[in-house]
Amino acid sequence: MQTPSPINSPTISPAGIIRPTLVEVNLTRLAENFHSIQQHVAPALVMPILKANAYGHGLVKVAQLMQDLKADYIGVAMLEEGILLREEGISIPILVLGGILGNQIPHFIKHNLTICASSIEKIHQADEIAQQLGTKAKVHLKIDTGMERVGVHDYSAEKFLETAAHCKHLNVEGIYSHFANSDAADLTHAHLQLERFEEILSFYEKHHLPTPRLRHMANSGAILQLPQARYDIVRPGIMLYGVYPSPEVARTVKVRPALSWKSRVVYFKVIQPGRPVGYGSTWQSDHLVRAVTVPVGYGDGYFRAMSGQAHVIIRGKKYPVVGRISMDQIVINIEWDSAFNNDEVILIGEAGGEKITAENLAEWAGTIPYEILTNINTRVPRVYVQKTT
Repeated sequence: MQTPSPINSPTISPAGIIRPTLVEVNLTRLAENFHSIQQHVAPALVMPILKANAYGHGLVKVAQLMQDLKADYIGVAMLEEGILLREEGISIPILVLGGILGNQIPHFIKHNLTICASSIEKIHQADEIAQQLGTKAKVHLKIDTGMERVGVHDYSAEKFLETAAHCKHLNVEGIYSHFANSDAADLTHAHLQLERFEEILSFYEKHHLPTPRLRHMANSGAILQLPQARYDIVRPGIMLYGVYPSPEVARTVKVRPALSWKSRVVYFKVIQPGRPVGYGSTWQSDHLVRAVTVPVGYGDGYFRAMSGQAHVIIRGKKYPVVGRISMDQIVINIEWDSAFNNDEVILIGEAGGEKITAENLAEWAGTIPYEILTNINTRVPRVYVQKTT
């Protein structure tokens, strides 16, 4: 194993003290995952999805890596994410996938961001504003084939497509839709959505109009299970970060987690039998135990719902989190084992042959891995390493 090499410093307090609870992001793993996806979908292009702080991994740093890897496009959720990346020197194309308001369009054009055009009204607004600014607005047309969020319904999209095709100040670069169930074992609905999207694409041939250059629909689940959905470019989200989108999905591409979440022991104590731990006094031992306190809690995104379920790894062994998870601290029962202040505590990651995954935390919290990763908030410093294993 190669020794980790810090890429940048973690967040440091005004007093110059580094917080013991941090996220470590392995850029080598991220690059390996990107290349695995790229090879699997070729000749389709790849648009890494970096919304929600790059699924908790750090928006700017991951975007810089994707630019270094010559990713073809980047996808984000909000205008603000796109502007931040432009301000940080990211020059590759960026599609903002979320719905927009008309007064945001000048900012899209100013920062060379691609608009999700999801209605005739938005197309007209983008065309008019681009004309006023003496340029063209770059847009991808959003078709709703069965998600019922943003986009023009497939069954009423013809006028939408006609309008976009005749706007002189739009660069209609792409057309896309989004799967609701591509990560399921039963792909019936996914196939229905594909049929609807294919029917939409046939509009261009029927009307002797050029098809937009980038047709796209494949998210992580579809990359893994629906090769016919690759089209011109694919949109890997959670699988880019080494986490599969569901337990049912076929694992046709090998990816590995890039994120570890770590803390350290800050207090050791012996707890007498019958002395309850934490708010609500929900747990107590019937015998003498040793316990350690770790400075992480639901204020960091370590969900309170995991109380009574979560485990951590200390010195290569798993131990239970006992009592309720507090905003800033958890207590670990180590029975009569040894642990010392500053010992490493693995919240997500591997040590000594033991492993705790985002999927484990999701199961304990009654949620999905997406929510676990995106809820590790910004008071938890990110440290970037290059490490091969």
